[in-house]
Formats: sequence, C-alpha cells, structure tokens
Amino acid sequence: QVQPVESGGGMVQAGGSLRLSCAASGRTFSSYAMGWFRQAPGKERKFVGVISWSGTTTYYADSVKGRFTISRDNAKNTVYLQMNSLKPEDTAVYYCAAGPVAVTTTGGYDYWGQGTQVTVSS
Repeated sequence: QVQPVESGGGMVQAGGSLRLSCAASGRTFSSYAMGWFRQAPGKERKFVGVISWSGTTTYYADSVKGRFTISRDNAKNTVYLQMNSLKPEDTAVYYCAAGPVAVTTTGGYDYWGQGTQVTVSS
C-alpha cells in the first residue's frame, strides 16, 4: 500500500514552467506504476501521463506530449511531473496515483493523492 502526496503546484504565466512532485509512503512504491491526472472545474478527471514501475516506459496524453515529462526516483519514493510551455488550458488540479500497471484510465489506479492546484494565467 502507498499513499501519494502531491506538492509543487502554484500560479504561473503562460509559457512558464512548474515541477510537481509526488511523494509516496510505503515500502512497495517501486512496484507501482505512477500516473498523473488533472481535473479542471466542472470537468472530468483526465489522464496526463504515466511512468512504469521501473521508470523505463512513459506515455503521455496528446495534449501534453512534448511539453510535460514524468520521471521517478525509487530511492526517494518520489515521482515528478515537469511541465514546460504551460498554457492557460493546463489549469487544473493535478493528481498522482499508484496502480499495478501503466494505464490511462482512472479505474486502473488504487491509490490517489489529494491533488495540487496549477493555475496558468494568460
């Protein structure tokens, strides 16, 4: 079992960058795929990207491909989401989640963080 906790959100101007962190408690962190999702007000939670348990495989939503990068440090039980060239439409609450396999659907994840707000101003 793991408990993810996100941090690093904030407000940034369009074109700027932010790095989100997700620290997860639990000795089995390295066995989980870690996904990032986001949810804008009044909209459903959407897939952003995922990294495999080993860190060798990543997959991104088309809307963030080339701008966002996911990495992980299993020694620190932490996964990162580097966000560059941010756009106002990236504004949302960002969640990280742990699951047994790297999938793009919310149902594939067992453990969720509380989320961190990212606001991009134009």
